[in-house]
Amino acid sequence: MGKLAITGGGGFVAGSVIQQAGSKWEVHALSGKAPLTKRPGLIWHTLDLKQPSAVRTALDAIAPEAIIHAAAIPDIDFCEKNPALARAVNVGMTAAVADWCTRKGGRLIFLSSDNVFDGEKGNYVEEDLPAPINEYARTKAAGETIVAGVANAVIARVALVMGFGLLGGGNSFLEKTVPMFRAGTPIYVPPEEIRTPIDVVTLGRVLLELAEIDFRGMLHLAGTEVLDRVTLTRRLAERLGFSPDNVIPRSPTQIAGRASRPRDVSLNTAKARSVLKTPLRDFDASVDLIAKP
Repeated sequence: MGKLAITGGGGFVAGSVIQQAGSKWEVHALSGKAPLTKRPGLIWHTLDLKQPSAVRTALDAIAPEAIIHAAAIPDIDFCEKNPALARAVNVGMTAAVADWCTRKGGRLIFLSSDNVFDGEKGNYVEEDLPAPINEYARTKAAGETIVAGVANAVIARVALVMGFGLLGGGNSFLEKTVPMFRAGTPIYVPPEEIRTPIDVVTLGRVLLELAEIDFRGMLHLAGTEVLDRVTLTRRLAERLGFSPDNVIPRSPTQIAGRASRPRDVSLNTAKARSVLKTPLRDFDASVDLIAKP
């Protein structure tokens, strides 16, 4: 049984990895939260992830063969308003994890974001250069630069993630919108924004596969269907048994307090599909894997 560390153990994506890791890994969850679950083969480490020394000390004690670095402040609007904190977590912690992997030879899977692109092109391939337009994206682009210096690393640019938290809500937009679906509350969505959503179950499986295989370098992880945010949200409402009529198109400039988002950050997954055994799915197949609300 190998040792797998995952940072951000209390988060949305990490929860999927933890729940699906199976018996081949001894999983070590690093989190700022108290343990969210207990099971054989899972060891929970509660620590201050903003402190690089605490992260390094924990990794020294664990000595993992592989690290999935999922911890981040993913809220784009929060990062825009709190850039110093966003940098401390999203860049500082990444530097600490990358430094440990460089010194100890550990394998690193770093979660970046489709938001590193400016959205003017769409259908982005791995060779396209980042051009971030918000602070969250700038921190992720900085993380990519750091991780690129680690010999045994994967930079996984992840598209919009759909689903419900397997260990809790985390940064799941569905956890926020389903109560609005139920209440019939208007949901204002920018029609200009185009994404290639991936479900959190598939993403967890892919990250576990990447922890095992030999691939190194950049990889785009996304679904196979390109959707604008209005169509995406309306289809989700229908598939979950709610009316799509409360999903209302609204320009991002009319949504108060919303940081800039790129327009079209659809990701080309040809390379990922050639590397991975785990299938990347279309929208309907992805929704079929999402846990019930």
